[in-house]
Amino acid sequence: MDLDALAFGAHADDVEITCGATIIKLGSLGYKTGVVTLTRGEMGTRGTPEIRAEEFKKSAEIMGLAVHKMLDFPDGRVEVTWENKLKIIAEIRAYKPKIIFAPYWVERHPDHENTSHLVRESAYLSGLKKIDTGQNAIRPRRVVFYQSRFEFTPSFVVDTSGFHDRKMSAIMAYASQFHRPDRAGSHPGSEETSLNRPEFLDNIEVRDRKYGLQIGAKYGEPFLIREALKVDDPVALFGPESQWTIP
Repeated sequence: MDLDALAFGAHADDVEITCGATIIKLGSLGYKTGVVTLTRGEMGTRGTPEIRAEEFKKSAEIMGLAVHKMLDFPDGRVEVTWENKLKIIAEIRAYKPKIIFAPYWVERHPDHENTSHLVRESAYLSGLKKIDTGQNAIRPRRVVFYQSRFEFTPSFVVDTSGFHDRKMSAIMAYASQFHRPDRAGSHPGSEETSLNRPEFLDNIEVRDRKYGLQIGAKYGEPFLIREALKVDDPVALFGPESQWTIP
């Protein structure tokens, strides 16, 4: 299946937390979207790989994904190797996405940082015909980086005002990971983590409102691209009216 947009994450729930509303919005616009997670989350404090896989499926249904796939990279050991690049290249060539979403390369979790490097390098390498995976070579138009813990100055912010609630529903599909008073004690592992404290969800709300405010919207999600964008018509790009109301 050919996709318009394919998002990669190191773990199930990474994409939902960071750019879930944008992926949902793209689906609502008629684009085919997908999410590939590199690991099964077996090193996570809470939940099990089987539980995480079921939650990933539920989240994908909420997000309206055309494709959701969980690879078998070892959790906690996502490494930038040629073997791993070939695995990512195979996914890119299988789905032929026009654009790819990847985590920002500055991160606290080494799996997230290495996922960023793997996806960026593989997106380029997937266009080289002499790399043989038994598939046709294909190079996405752009790799777009999403923000997690560390901020960057965005290249652009997507207005996600009409899709924030579905994003939060997709996040809450991961009942083993996030604060759910109605599910207390019903999952393997009861240790507290930074994810399952109530304020973690509050922080997502605050962040999305912050970036929405920057573009004159209720909610927004920030993105970074490394290359300059070609613009033929700046007037058309910025729209017929200012986003701000002048008093």
